[in-house]
Amino acid sequence: MADERSAAGFSHRLLAWWDVHGRKNLPWQYERTPYRVWVAEIMLQQTQVSTVVPYFERFLARFPDLASLAHADLDEVLHLWSGLGYYARARNLHRAAGVVVREHGGVFPHELERIQRLPGIGRSTAAAIAAQSQGRRAAILDANVKRVLARRHRVAGAVSSAVTLDELWRLAESHTPAERVADYTQAIMDLGATVCRRTRPRCADCPVRADCQAHAAGNPEGYPEKPPRRKRRLERSRFFVVVDSEGACLVEQRPPDGIWGGLWSPPERDAGESVNGFLAQAGIAADLVDQVQQAGVFRHGFTHFDLDVEPVYVRLRARPAAVRDGAGRWIDPADHRLGLSTVAARLVGVTTLFHAPKTAT
Repeated sequence: MADERSAAGFSHRLLAWWDVHGRKNLPWQYERTPYRVWVAEIMLQQTQVSTVVPYFERFLARFPDLASLAHADLDEVLHLWSGLGYYARARNLHRAAGVVVREHGGVFPHELERIQRLPGIGRSTAAAIAAQSQGRRAAILDANVKRVLARRHRVAGAVSSAVTLDELWRLAESHTPAERVADYTQAIMDLGATVCRRTRPRCADCPVRADCQAHAAGNPEGYPEKPPRRKRRLERSRFFVVVDSEGACLVEQRPPDGIWGGLWSPPERDAGESVNGFLAQAGIAADLVDQVQQAGVFRHGFTHFDLDVEPVYVRLRARPAAVRDGAGRWIDPADHRLGLSTVAARLVGVTTLFHAPKTAT
């Protein structure tokens, strides 16, 4: 009974705070359909709200409903996702839209179990869709909520631990109210994002600090516990940016899985690959080469590793009749209809600046 009163008090204070201080002007809040909430929730995974807003607006302008997304070409979906990162999210979004059209008659499923079976949708995302678009009582547990609950109850262990995760799910279920569940869901995410932050939490502004055990212990930043840091590995690749006499650039489509899966990119090879070796492999005759220039190496960070990008610009006198690897195609660098990663867009975008020769071997 005491736990029930505590949970009710938590949600009541949180909702009272959100009514005054919560974020209520986010674009996906204007019309909380399952489709709009779903797209927003997928974009918000591991990405800040301020970054997501313009992407969401562009995406919904092109794909205003589930059917338009399901029938779209994946290249166009990836193009609109370019720069947002974690591209498996876009591929799964496109796949899931197709599943809904084929298996559910184009109507987003209502049952949590069916929502969760869609590609790219886990337990918390399914609950967020059900709570925010259907008003159903469903507990969420994203990174912000994990942090709030771990501090409120001083939960030991890293969130990567199954035992800790089970306890956090139990707490999330117990705190989720039966009424105003959509507002509560947004409120607890807002609290974690704006007040109960990962570093430098604003405890003085927290509506539930009186019951926060981590705050009482004087160590809110100690919760949740951080897993042991893994040493980041460093990789290096050479990208051959091949430009023909008309300024078109050669790109290849990457494999569907893995880093930048399904996106287009200038050919990537091992760091030790020579220009002549690449040309021979690609079926480009050496006498077509007008100029070769090696640009400065730059580093691009991923979640668990860094990549040193070594660009080599190759200008041709004419376009070869064919490129040996059938996955290649020529694009106008000013044509932005293909999905390019941030690195690929940077490489392709500077082809017009490619001037004096500097031999690369």
